[in-house]
Amino acid sequence: MLKWRTFFVYKYDPFLLPARTLTQTVGGHPLTFTTSDVASAEIVKRRIPAKTEVTEMKYVLVTGGVVSGLGKGVTASSIGVVLKACGLRVTSIKIDPYLNTDAGTMSPFEHGEVFVLDDGGEVDLDLGNYERFLDVTLTRDNNITTGKIYQSVLEKERRGDYLGKTVQVVPHITDAIRNWIESVSVIPVDGKEGPADVCVIELGGTVGDIESMPFIEALRQLFFAVGQDNFCLIHVSLVPVLGVVGEQKTKPTQHSVRELRALGLTPHFLACRSNEPLLESTKQKLSQFCHVPDANILNIHDVPNIWHIPLLLRNQNAHHAILKHLDLLKVATPPDLREWTKRAETFDNLTNTVRIAMVGKYVGLTDSYLSVVKALLHACIACSLKPSIDWIAASDLEDDSSKLSPEAHAAAWKTLKEAACVLVPGGFGDRGVAGMILAAKYARENNVPLLGICLGMQISVIEYARSVLSLESTNSEEFNPNTPHPVVIFMPEGSKTHMGSTMRLGSRRTLLQTADCITAKLYHSTEYVDERHRHRYEVNPELVGLLEEAGLKFVGKDESGKRMEILELPGHPYYVGVQFHPEFKSRPGKPSAPFLGLILAATGQLEAYLKKQQNGSL
Repeated sequence: MLKWRTFFVYKYDPFLLPARTLTQTVGGHPLTFTTSDVASAEIVKRRIPAKTEVTEMKYVLVTGGVVSGLGKGVTASSIGVVLKACGLRVTSIKIDPYLNTDAGTMSPFEHGEVFVLDDGGEVDLDLGNYERFLDVTLTRDNNITTGKIYQSVLEKERRGDYLGKTVQVVPHITDAIRNWIESVSVIPVDGKEGPADVCVIELGGTVGDIESMPFIEALRQLFFAVGQDNFCLIHVSLVPVLGVVGEQKTKPTQHSVRELRALGLTPHFLACRSNEPLLESTKQKLSQFCHVPDANILNIHDVPNIWHIPLLLRNQNAHHAILKHLDLLKVATPPDLREWTKRAETFDNLTNTVRIAMVGKYVGLTDSYLSVVKALLHACIACSLKPSIDWIAASDLEDDSSKLSPEAHAAAWKTLKEAACVLVPGGFGDRGVAGMILAAKYARENNVPLLGICLGMQISVIEYARSVLSLESTNSEEFNPNTPHPVVIFMPEGSKTHMGSTMRLGSRRTLLQTADCITAKLYHSTEYVDERHRHRYEVNPELVGLLEEAGLKFVGKDESGKRMEILELPGHPYYVGVQFHPEFKSRPGKPSAPFLGLILAATGQLEAYLKKQQNGSL
């Protein structure tokens, strides 16, 4: 007869997470975690055989100090890659201390791109790094914000869940943060059953920021609750070199670590960012004054491309030190990073380039199009090319620009005409739209490969209606609500009063109308594709017939048949528009189909590629 022991687990909080039931099989015995109306702090008792080994969740917390923008996201992703290469299952959580509920209403100039997940979550761009590096599918709950936490606590307070108590930052906010982390960390994100082995948590901002204080306290409590063997803190800091002295300075890192320790957290590892490799004397100094062993001081110096970062960590035996700290050496395997090594070295050795004209609204900050840039990189490497992106502000192509800033206008058109292909990415608002229309017209009339994404697809429809159908006053209702020929209209389910999370968001199915089109062949599919969306406006279905009679073909539609998802122009080398955002699902080694088609067409390889596929060679 088996002996039994009690296993404790926090219940899911129905107001932090969507209602759900998870069943995990441990040793052949099912454990069911069910959402209920009790407070999240209630503990549920489960009985399992005593001989069954229940693995506790291991947490790796990545914090940052000295300055922002050190690359905590890439560091956290790379740590996940190395641990995954050791045979462990990894999930990720990003904490953003801002009061916004999510990143959906933030300006790309201020915060970079808004990354969209399968479930429609509008999240920080770092979650895009996690998905690309770890090849996982995260949920909106993997992005924690101050806004989400306070909203959930205030909803409980209004409902009376706190039974008349004074609701305070400690313990109510900190408890909500802890419960959220513990709940989300067990949700599988890699397509397998059961929770991951390790949860990598990135705390956004810089240690010492006022807005991150509740999160620091909640994480301190989490560390105390789960114990030393289940919690590893890696602090990312800057080791600058002053031009006059030429010496690697450790004082900023010392002060940053002192600040962190004053808040109750002591780093187990230091990840030091620097231009050049750290000197041994610098490591010894950091070890002495930061109370971190020499072996746990990791140097992440500048590298040719970010795919070298996991290799850099592996070469410093970071995986062994982290696994030892988390007591995972017995279950882990030596890291297998052959694919990453090949990818990094392949990119370094590429010599041929392809020039891509990126005609956008937010070209002043390249992070505004981070996923687009990564998708182009993945597609170019698949074609043994290095991307050379020419950033063109769409407004510089407009006729008015020739009078206001003639030099910028001439330079923009010169760059556009020298490019091998054109990409018009998504965006909102009417600024720069006239320039995008001119770019689409140039590409169409001169047989230059073009890919229009979201707004870019709508731009190509507007241009076609004006130039080919001679409907010069046609426009989108987004830019001119009173246009007599609205070729792009507001979606009926959208909200005109609330901006956040009111668009058509997340993964949606697109039905391919014919197998005999470029897109279907690139996707290796004859029926449908699932891609992520983020838009409020769509092509007017009442004008689709007129557009198709004039030669434009809508080869992809939604399941209702009323929403246009993919357009192509027969007879053109590559003139493709997609209403969705294919860049969000592009991965290293698995490039997005529309981006791959653009690069193949730009280099004259598309026709041969499609023939090989048709003959079954691919």
